[in-house]
Amino acid sequence: MRKSLKRTYVRLTDDTPERIQKVLAAAGIASRRQLEAWIKAGRIAVNGVPASLGQKITRSDQVKIDDKPVSLTVAQQVRVLAYNKPIGEICTRYDPDGRATIFDRLPKLRAGRWINVGRLDLNSSGLILLTTDGQLADALMRPASGIAREYHVRVLGTVSESMLTRLQKGLQLEDGPARFESVEARHGKGANRWYACRLREGRNREVRRLWEAVGCQVNRLIRTRYGSVRLPRDLLPGQSRELDTKEIATLHRAAGLGD
Repeated sequence: MRKSLKRTYVRLTDDTPERIQKVLAAAGIASRRQLEAWIKAGRIAVNGVPASLGQKITRSDQVKIDDKPVSLTVAQQVRVLAYNKPIGEICTRYDPDGRATIFDRLPKLRAGRWINVGRLDLNSSGLILLTTDGQLADALMRPASGIAREYHVRVLGTVSESMLTRLQKGLQLEDGPARFESVEARHGKGANRWYACRLREGRNREVRRLWEAVGCQVNRLIRTRYGSVRLPRDLLPGQSRELDTKEIATLHRAAGLGD
């Protein structure tokens, strides 16, 4: 018989204060990073007063997000999805321009919400992980975790061996040094060839910017792996697959959260 998935509980007593970001992330409201942004934007209130970063709350406090109350005591199954993002979808929950988002086709939840682990830009496709556990999402995105990401990219431009060396040795981008852990040529010839690239961080458009730094342009980008999870070959764009207990436990260990 298959073991039941680990459950995450938010247990607060009136005399046990916890930081608001930790409580709401564990309840599956959002990742801590997203919650911090909401607090700074004044979207979260505690007992009718705008929340502050690091503020501690108890079970008796009333928390609202965008003037809507949220439950501080949530017992929910930790769930993780592997989603094959198509080109043309964005990774935000709502878009004022009405564009399609990665959340439009996901399974509905009775409690909590899906939290995306990192992003892919509008013109990129491939693997996106989503989870109901805000703490897991944060841990997987934390640079110190060193979680590997792999991409297949189609590059426009003539690529020399010296360029590949520079990409792996490291380049200075506007937000600091960056490099690929590995770059391997795949199929294609001439000035339009596919490469498999691996790195261990996820800065904004980092893969594209690294190639641009050596004078090449990425005209296709597909993420094929995030940590221990690979994009299933039979998972069509716009489809998702739920990870099983063993796969989720592996992600927890990789993120430094144990089993």
